[in-house]
Amino acid sequence: MLSKKTKYAINALVYLAKQPEKSPVLISEIAQSEHIPQKFLEAILLDLKNAGILNSKKGKGGGYYLIKPADQVNIADVMRLFDGAIAYLPCVSYKYYERCEECKDEEVCGIRDLFSEVRAVTVKLLKENSLADIIRREDALLNEKKI
Repeated sequence: MLSKKTKYAINALVYLAKQPEKSPVLISEIAQSEHIPQKFLEAILLDLKNAGILNSKKGKGGGYYLIKPADQVNIADVMRLFDGAIAYLPCVSYKYYERCEECKDEEVCGIRDLFSEVRAVTVKLLKENSLADIIRREDALLNEKKI
């Protein structure tokens, strides 16, 4: 399950991706529009800035904006930033591998084999989908709803 922090980060990023290119948006505007507590959002946006996904401008007309185009911000990177490993078991994690204490032999562990496959498919899907893809999905769902 995604943490609230990750969900809020994705929501804020999608909101920023919908803005005209490099148009700074105030934290208060994002917080109000996306129903995110402002203090919590401030920390999230700072983490995203430190990760090189966002930048900010101070003063009049200031706020946060995307550094990269929306189609270059994949969801796997955002999830890893806030939630760490994208794996149900530590023994199948690529970046955060840990051997399971109860495991007798990883090479013949059916549980590990299954969840390794789940991880691979999940990571592939999340890496292939960007903020731009989420916006396209929203548009398509909205169009289906109108029909």
